[in-house]
Amino acid sequence: MNTGSTTPDNLIAGDFPRATAWVTVPSGSLKRGTVVTRAGAAMAPGGTPFGVLEKDTDASGGPATAVVYLSGEFARRHLILAGNADIGDADWDSLRALNIYVKDTVPAA
Repeated sequence: MNTGSTTPDNLIAGDFPRATAWVTVPSGSLKRGTVVTRAGAAMAPGGTPFGVLEKDTDASGGPATAVVYLSGEFARRHLILAGNADIGDADWDSLRALNIYVKDTVPAA
């Protein structure tokens, strides 16, 4: 019986409970770890976050439903903003207000 597989990517950076919800990604392709808005788009720096995308999502053929984490601890270096921008202090604060905690982690040697 095939039960699937997974490849560790170190997005999850702690044990804080992770709640999830659905979001519709309207178009394009977004990677796991993308911080998204309620409209399902990648959040620009200083934007209003809704959650962190659980899996790679391809909406290039039309809108796609995806799972987002609404809370949890995540490695800063694995979170993605629109345009691959860095997460600034204001973004940390916006995410923390949602119980999404951004942690600086050390890459594996």
